[in-house]
Amino acid sequence: MIFDFVLRRIRRGRQTEKQAKSSSSRGEDGDESLDPDDPFPDPVTIEFQDVIDLHSIPAKQARAVVEDYLDEARRRRVPFVRIIHGKGIGVQRDLIRSILERTPWVVDFRDAPVEAGGWGATIVTLSVGDDILD
Repeated sequence: MIFDFVLRRIRRGRQTEKQAKSSSSRGEDGDESLDPDDPFPDPVTIEFQDVIDLHSIPAKQARAVVEDYLDEARRRRVPFVRIIHGKGIGVQRDLIRSILERTPWVVDFRDAPVEAGGWGATIVTLSVGDDILD
């Protein structure tokens, strides 16, 4: 399965950026120039798994991606997921934990075991009851 929700968010963000840059980024022939800092101009699809690694997600999009990922996990009735946010100085970890605290179908979350990332990853227990909407 593909993370369509990630693609939609990324495409919306890129469309907004392109519209904002459109007047200043036109080439001599009137076509929009490609962003020279973006080595992957096309959206990347991600297969749904019970683990998501946020290292490849831009910091600005991390909140939206995690929220959508949790929605998708709930829809698929996945009981546990692991979110890899990295160790760093804890900013990403704090962001993820704040999302988890306010998500009603998150039953519990904790640092992953050492062999699964330690404090650089969070294990999340999700409710998989009958109250799940498809």
